[in-house]
Amino acid sequence: MNNIYLDHASTTKLDSRVLDKMAPYLTEIYGNANSVHTLGRNAIKGLDEAREIVASLINANFNEVYFTSGGTEGDNWALRGFYNQRGNKNKIVLSSIEHLAMLKTCEHLETKGVEVCKISPQKNGIVNAVDYKNQIDDNTFLASLMLANNEIGSIQPVKQVAEYSHEKGVCFFTDAVQAIGAIKVDVKDLNVDMLSFSAHKFNGPKGVGGVYIKNGTKINGEILGGHQEREKRGGTSNVAGAIGLAYALKYSRETLEKDALYVTNLRNYFIEKVLKINDKIFLNGDRESRLPNNANILFSGISGESLLYKLDMQGVYASLGAACSAGSINPSHVLTEIGLNELDAKSSLRFTFGRENTFEEIDKVIEIIKNILKDL
Repeated sequence: MNNIYLDHASTTKLDSRVLDKMAPYLTEIYGNANSVHTLGRNAIKGLDEAREIVASLINANFNEVYFTSGGTEGDNWALRGFYNQRGNKNKIVLSSIEHLAMLKTCEHLETKGVEVCKISPQKNGIVNAVDYKNQIDDNTFLASLMLANNEIGSIQPVKQVAEYSHEKGVCFFTDAVQAIGAIKVDVKDLNVDMLSFSAHKFNGPKGVGGVYIKNGTKINGEILGGHQEREKRGGTSNVAGAIGLAYALKYSRETLEKDALYVTNLRNYFIEKVLKINDKIFLNGDRESRLPNNANILFSGISGESLLYKLDMQGVYASLGAACSAGSINPSHVLTEIGLNELDAKSSLRFTFGRENTFEEIDKVIEIIKNILKDL
């Protein structure tokens, strides 16, 4: 049996067309983009091309796009960089189901005296925007809400929360790492001040991402020692990575609607089939307002770790939750925040689908799950 990859929320396979676009910047146009000779100038042209493509696809200006190493750096930068520009304000408002890159950074800022207010979601995994409105006050310097949750796929009311934030003169940031490539993202429509993304979520290379920072938003750089990224992010420019990110986003956007419809149908087919296996299997999170590829399933009374291991032995690759938390003995903070007890949280698996998957594969996975559950 061929392996069946159902962990696209963790990472995706590099598009071969993207690799072709990257190759010249690894072998021929290998100059440092900060060098003034011809090879360096050709490299900076590639970096500018990548920035222009990304800016056009998210409806930003060229000089509002900054390249990073990925989503974790982007989240850290938004929080820590803006903290240093906060003035006399000392409060952050964010959701309790943010990625750990956000939550751990907030824990660090708490040690510096920052007040961190966490907004809990409803049982469907979606935050009530009014809860943000009630917590954003004159002491708040930053509000943040992820565009879509990485574990249960719930799409959040970012546009509304951004509006509430701006009404009170508060900067707003969204972690869009899981959303870009799966749904259309327009920074002007969302009305956000900062937004992070990562290439490997949409068939681009690992180790490269970006942050949109709206012109006029004051934020300190976090990586010092160089003039790159307009004095905001030091370090030799990853030109090949930036090109890979840009073209991966371009190709994913060209087929976005078609892919979203196909993957949604795959996901719904899987959910329908898996819930019929027995009456102790449930869907975590909202059925409708979720990313097209996400199905987070509770197998009540079953060890999620054991189920994951047995699936792996059968060539089926899924996840306990966020890949960044793999190996953690703690239950998913997202699942406990939406009301699951610790046992049920540890009995849940995340299945995330891609355009490479087929309905035949889903049928095979369902049969494999049925057989494993009999053994367990």
